[in-house]
Amino acid sequence: MQLAAHPVRWGLMAELAGSDFRVRELATRLDQPQNLVSYHLRLLRDGGLVTATRSSADRRDSYYHLDLDRCARALAGSGTALHPALQPTHPPSDPASPQGSGRPLSVLFVCTGNSARSPVAEALLTLRSAGAVRATSAGSRPKERLHPGAVRVLRGRFDVDVSAQRPRHLNEVAAESFDLVITLCDKAREVCPGFSGPARRMHWSIPDPATADASGDEAFERAADEIDARVGHLLPVLATTPSPRG
Repeated sequence: MQLAAHPVRWGLMAELAGSDFRVRELATRLDQPQNLVSYHLRLLRDGGLVTATRSSADRRDSYYHLDLDRCARALAGSGTALHPALQPTHPPSDPASPQGSGRPLSVLFVCTGNSARSPVAEALLTLRSAGAVRATSAGSRPKERLHPGAVRVLRGRFDVDVSAQRPRHLNEVAAESFDLVITLCDKAREVCPGFSGPARRMHWSIPDPATADASGDEAFERAADEIDARVGHLLPVLATTPSPRG
């Protein structure tokens, strides 16, 4: 509560709840000096609510990410400490079902090779939303095939078979209209083109499991688990988003 109560830190948490950002981007969005933003980010990191990952596009820079699960536990714990009647209940979660009677919401996931992170995100959003959201993925420099590690992890951990899927180039989907475009690697974020329609942008800074120094499928399992957690956080947002008409 003490961490979240400061207006600058609350503003940072509100921005990072939807997307990962760099310090200078947060300073611009909050209209605050960069050194002040860096100071409050350090406090949030020390408190375990925010993490930072080195940018794969510019190794001198970092992307900041809000740990929503830890925020939920910390805020719930604060309420319970005040009075036991404030202990949260956990209603069963339903798949995202966008409001309205128009077409389903459409989400595009983008990474460089479209061989691991973005197809995993596409598959998991399709799975977790029970098909209520139209998920697609593409890459700025697509590989020839999906990475075998991503295929194995999706099949083994989530019972999803994407072995017949092939990477696609951003040019193949550039003419389509998307409600939300999510980049999953820092390089792709800088080259992702604009799309027709009022597409909202988000960024998930997730390390490329294909380049990680890990044995077996460990890096792909970590990436898939992080993507699955982020998809879980995305579903309530999509469920409260009006469905487009037509």
